[in-house]
Amino acid sequence: MASSAFRSREPDVGPRVDDLVQEVAQLRAENEQLHRAVASHAVVDQAIGVLVMMARISPEDGFTVLREVSQHTNTKLSSIAEQVVKHAQGAGLPETVLSELQAALVRRQ
Repeated sequence: MASSAFRSREPDVGPRVDDLVQEVAQLRAENEQLHRAVASHAVVDQAIGVLVMMARISPEDGFTVLREVSQHTNTKLSSIAEQVVKHAQGAGLPETVLSELQAALVRRQ
């Protein structure tokens, strides 16, 4: 009788391989998301710097301008920031972004 009770118990072998594979996939996805967030943050900071320099506004107002343009054009903040940085390097801005940017800057000054 003791032998049947012994057979029904499985040893504690730790996490299963499938669980570990799933965890590794999740960690890789989180890592990629963090890399994108850091890159996006850097571009937003650069765009704020552009606005501070060109429009002579505070960094706080620079972020507010980017946020307003993003909301009014229904465009991701990071995309607006990229466009502002490229504009500072000589690229054009889409008309809707340009008009919203000008309006937001007027509200800040």
